[in-house]
Amino acid sequence: MNFKKQGIGILIVAMSLGTAWAIRGQFGHEQGAAWAGAIGGLALVLVSQRKDWYDKMVLVALASALGWGAGGMISYGMVVGYGRADNFINAFYGLGMLFVIGALFGLLGGGLVGMVLDSTEKKKVKWGALISEMVAGGLIIYFFLIEQIGFKMTPPRSEAWALILGASLALLWHMARENRNSPIRVAIFSALGGGFGFAFGNFLHVIGNTMEIPFNMWNVMEYSIGFFGGSGMAYGVFSSKWPIEVTKVKNWTNRAALFILVVLIPLIVYRESLSYEHLMKRLGDIASLESVALISTTFVAILLILVAILLLWKLGNSRYIMKDVALFLFVYLTTYATLSYVVTGVFAGQMNLNHHLYIINIILIFVMFKRGKLIGSESVSEEVNFKKWTIFFIIIIVFISILSLIAANFHEGLPGGHNRF
Repeated sequence: MNFKKQGIGILIVAMSLGTAWAIRGQFGHEQGAAWAGAIGGLALVLVSQRKDWYDKMVLVALASALGWGAGGMISYGMVVGYGRADNFINAFYGLGMLFVIGALFGLLGGGLVGMVLDSTEKKKVKWGALISEMVAGGLIIYFFLIEQIGFKMTPPRSEAWALILGASLALLWHMARENRNSPIRVAIFSALGGGFGFAFGNFLHVIGNTMEIPFNMWNVMEYSIGFFGGSGMAYGVFSSKWPIEVTKVKNWTNRAALFILVVLIPLIVYRESLSYEHLMKRLGDIASLESVALISTTFVAILLILVAILLLWKLGNSRYIMKDVALFLFVYLTTYATLSYVVTGVFAGQMNLNHHLYIINIILIFVMFKRGKLIGSESVSEEVNFKKWTIFFIIIIVFISILSLIAANFHEGLPGGHNRF
């Protein structure tokens, strides 16, 4: 693949997922990650220059939402604290485990996206078998690692990372048995990107807090995993060989997936983060709290209903072109950014710098899409090069160890830092 020529497309995907993942920090959990993941999938289709993928855009977005979203069940607050330790072994453990967690996000998200792109009428993905294997793999690995061996990454918090690990291993095993090399490539590159992004983001978090930079450095860490995870996923897709799909996606399939994306996921986000009760707790001690909470939750409810109606109306025919993908991406991303303003108190006059940066990112993404020269991949491969990936892995681990050494010696203790060993 000509990386220089494909760079604009990769950057658009990276910035889209990075921005969405930073916004996700206002909401958290699986539903917030799912919304962000869907945005990454839509950006990928938008810049792909593959007209046969446009009809698949909703399925790609849903696969990305489910893959990246499932990782949202992983608890990593304690691990971030280990990265803030003032000694090498604990700082390295913290950054190293964040690499593992970020890699699990990327592997599952990128892998499922790859499976959708690789599924054709002649060689359909056996989704029922795959989902069953992933569920079984998650349960088996969790029971073996957590219950039997007692290996716990984040005590006393949830060890759900083991469930995602098991599901990811089952996904890789299924892809290998079915000779789906291109999805494997996407999964691995996404994993390497997401893992590096999370570890590097925590390093920036530590340095920024130590230097007392007046900015939300936690948000920087979140942007980092999305940016590098999106880069890995995009590179994996654009450097891999994919079949040409002639058969159109069935209307009911697209409509069901679209309903999940524009109705179900926003509804869960609303229920968990933007309902009147949640806003009363979230906004805290501000003037006219009840009034602000009522205005905020009402505004969001109306906004989500209007956005759902717009997208269901515009995208209901299941035959899409590039402008439909662009509409979905920018409406979905802009709506998510708007919710981040509301949940942090915009109707009480509270606005943070990082939220303004979300808007700047969206504008830059739009400008690059409109003015950038997007081209299809010129050189692609189905090669599964474990030797090459092992070298990448070792380089990343060595780099993380250097970052850990720097971080541990950059301060004499930070709030929230603690030792695992």
